[in-house]
Parts: sequence; structure tokens; C-alpha cells
Amino acid sequence: MGQIILVTGGARSGKSAFAEHYAAHAARKHGTSVAYIATSQIYDDEMQQRVRLHRSRRPADWTTYEAPYEAPEALRKAGERHGVILFDCITMFLSNDILQYSEEEQQADSFAAHVRARMDDLIHAAQSVDAVTVFVTNEVGTGIVPENRLARLYRDMAGLANQRLAVSADKVYLVTCGIPVDIKKLAEDI
Repeated sequence: MGQIILVTGGARSGKSAFAEHYAAHAARKHGTSVAYIATSQIYDDEMQQRVRLHRSRRPADWTTYEAPYEAPEALRKAGERHGVILFDCITMFLSNDILQYSEEEQQADSFAAHVRARMDDLIHAAQSVDAVTVFVTNEVGTGIVPENRLARLYRDMAGLANQRLAVSADKVYLVTCGIPVDIKKLAEDI
């Protein structure tokens, strides 16, 4: 059964850098290789720059799997060859998924069940491989209530997805100001 690590935090909090460090350390510790599952799609210059930054930080021997939509399948495939999988990121994967549906479908009462099912697919994929899977996600619900319907839906579905993953994770790190805190361990102490 695979191990799940969840790394969360706000924008530019240092979560991806921490997750990359964690994955590299786990690979050295277990004498294995790292697979990187990339979920972003490049639509503009800003996203191109973000992708370029992430690529520049990754070691050349990491194998990248592009998976903006079919991430569970990519995770299973990566798990056949690699003992550590870095999945960056859940919220981008969720955004890609949400935008495949019409406004009417997004507003259906069953849409939250759809998101839960997508997260369950990812969780089962991570648990089915003999690997450590490090999921990166964003805390998007700690700011103001978004003005538009789609942004509110995204915030709500991201919160639901993060809760789903956190329950199944062996460890959950909150990264703020570049400092990781093991919040699942803190919760056990309460």
C-alpha cells in the first residue's frame, strides 16, 4: 500500500519547493527514482514562466508525466517504475476538471459527489502503487469570499478535495512563509 503525503499552503508559500525537497529526500532514503506528475496547462506567458521555474528546480533524472486530466492513470503508470511520485498540483488538476463541465453541470447538486469521486480515484491510485506519493495543493479558502460563482465553486471544491486527501494522508504539511509544519501530527496531540 502506498504512502500519501499532502503538502498545502497559500500562493507562493514555498509548498512546491518543500515538496520537491521532500521527494528528493525520500528517493535518496529508499534508493529509488522520482516521477513528477504535472497537471498545469500553459495558456499565457505568466503560466509559461511558472512552469519554467518548476522545471528549472527539478533534477534532470526525474521523469515527468503530463497529466492535466487523466492523473489517476498517470499516477498508476508512474508507480510501476518509481518509488516516489510528486503530484503538483491538486488544485490545478481540479480546475482543469471543473472547466470541462457546463455551468449547468457545475451547479448540479451532484457536482460535489463528482469531485469526491475524482479525489477518491487519485487516493486509490496512490494507495495501489508501492510508492510515496507527495500531493501538492493550495489553501484557497482562507481569503475573502470570491465575487463570482465559478470562483466560489472552485474554492468550495478545492476545500472538499483537500479534506478528502488529508483524511487519507499519512502526513499533512502546511507550508507558510517557507516553513513546513506537520499539522496532522499537531492534530494528534490535541
